[in-house]
Amino acid sequence: MTNETQVFHAGYVAVMGRPNVGKSTLINALLGQQIAAVSPKPQTTRHQQLGILTTPNAQIIFVDTPGLHNPLHKLGEYMNAEAADALGDADLILFLVDISFLPPHEEDYLLIRLLDELDSEIPPVVMALNKIDRLAEGDLSARMKTYTSLLPQATSLPISATRGDNLDELVALLTERLPEAPPYYPPDQVTDLFEREIAADLIRAACLIHLRDEVPHAIAVRIDEYTERGTSGAYIRATLFVERESQKAIVIGEGGRMIKRIGSHARREIEAMSGRKVYLQLRVKVRKNWRNDENVLRQFGFARDK
Repeated sequence: MTNETQVFHAGYVAVMGRPNVGKSTLINALLGQQIAAVSPKPQTTRHQQLGILTTPNAQIIFVDTPGLHNPLHKLGEYMNAEAADALGDADLILFLVDISFLPPHEEDYLLIRLLDELDSEIPPVVMALNKIDRLAEGDLSARMKTYTSLLPQATSLPISATRGDNLDELVALLTERLPEAPPYYPPDQVTDLFEREIAADLIRAACLIHLRDEVPHAIAVRIDEYTERGTSGAYIRATLFVERESQKAIVIGEGGRMIKRIGSHARREIEAMSGRKVYLQLRVKVRKNWRNDENVLRQFGFARDK
């Protein structure tokens, strides 16, 4: 990978920002494939996930984090702590903001306050001003001035994760700011998660897309079986947990139509991710108030070492 004439850079980039600014969308775009679940609704990401981009002269290890927000339950507290933890090992911070939103959201200031509270030296910060494709012509300069004033010490770059504006420039900017180091992962590895874990995220993202209001945020997905079936593909059996019987009825839908719609959407996304046919079976169960139950949170994988 390295040679005597070319310097190689490698390191961890904590991708931070409030919910729904496009963190997972950006990582998928940079990698050229979907490894992180996305939806139009906030708080799609609940855990840290690595997205590993290897170029001829760098390995950029993106740490996709839950959106920093004002938590309403223990699950929200866990998600904020997951995001904050990413700062501890980061060589660089990529602060993503939605430049189409004005004025800056109160949750944009959460990362700034978090950086102020750090006792250790703060890593360099690059601010990516995302969603410039949504701006009217002539608005960019004023919007950039507003957002860059939030963190003047950061290096700023306007981008569009969906349209691809300035993504090559972003990779170059991150590369030159990472330390000189050999790669941490094989060049063909793109994430640290197994397919079954990504499948669970894609199923929950389908719920976020097709369900309304608070219902999809009250859903946890457990993969009960992920079995390879040779050339015929994979069999996946999963349980969707909700907090109330009324939510269960909504997720199933009249005549089972909603759960079928969610399953069809999720199956297509999993097939696109895995590159093979998938048979997906979903069921729904009630686990009351699970987002505030520490024991259940631990069972669902939202556990933190104290």
